[in-house]
Amino acid sequence: MTTDARQRHLALPLGRIAGAIAFVVFGWLAVVVALTFGSAPGKSMAIVGPQSQALAAIARANGRILASNDYVTIARSDDAGFVARLYAAGALLVLDAEQAGGCSGLPPKRSTAQL
Repeated sequence: MTTDARQRHLALPLGRIAGAIAFVVFGWLAVVVALTFGSAPGKSMAIVGPQSQALAAIARANGRILASNDYVTIARSDDAGFVARLYAAGALLVLDAEQAGGCSGLPPKRSTAQL
């Protein structure tokens, strides 16, 4: 085999592996985003995107801001349809904050050793 033939032979499996990984990641993300629409009212949501855009979307969706930094803002609303209103107001990505990484929007618990 020539060098070119060997490179093509190795590139094919690597391309398939990369494609499979991308398929799994995007599939997982689609499922997670779809599940947020079924979240119960009163749950904390993580709005991913620029802070100014997330804050504006939360205000338009009648939510309460719990925590915010440059790219993730945690918000909550007791009204049904909060996730749909966030997307309609311009939110880029909305995830269930508790499932997305333990972000409940509550202050961290202190242990008795810290007191």
